[in-house]
Amino acid sequence: MFEMHRNSLLRALALIAVTAFLFIQAPFAPAGAAVVGVGSAQPTFHGGILVDGQGMTLYTFAKDAKGKSNCTGMCASHWPPLFAASGASASGNFSIISRPDGSKQWAYKGWPLYRFKKDAAPGQEKGNGFKGLWSVVKASAMTH
Repeated sequence: MFEMHRNSLLRALALIAVTAFLFIQAPFAPAGAAVVGVGSAQPTFHGGILVDGQGMTLYTFAKDAKGKSNCTGMCASHWPPLFAASGASASGNFSIISRPDGSKQWAYKGWPLYRFKKDAAPGQEKGNGFKGLWSVVKASAMTH
């Protein structure tokens, strides 16, 4: 019985060690490596839709407030914020806001910007109208 508990404990410790190692190594990506959802370049309109540097559709969340993101935790795992890289600068209708965790996020007319996890290719808008809370940012209008 002791051997069975010992083996379970060793497996759990090994899993914790591997997880900790991966977590610690994550911020140290090689120079020039692409980091999804982080952009130093201001988002742009393409075909009347606001997109990030990879051409992915950007969305706003109806539960946000101007200058304040309310999409954190599980919400942010499905709707990744468009993080602003250190040194990024905004102009015109664009701004960079501080998220609740202190990270920086791009905003349009004050509204925080997000990608949708299920948009797999540029031009997709699978999140538009999701639960009546998510909207594609269009050049023609910005309603909230």
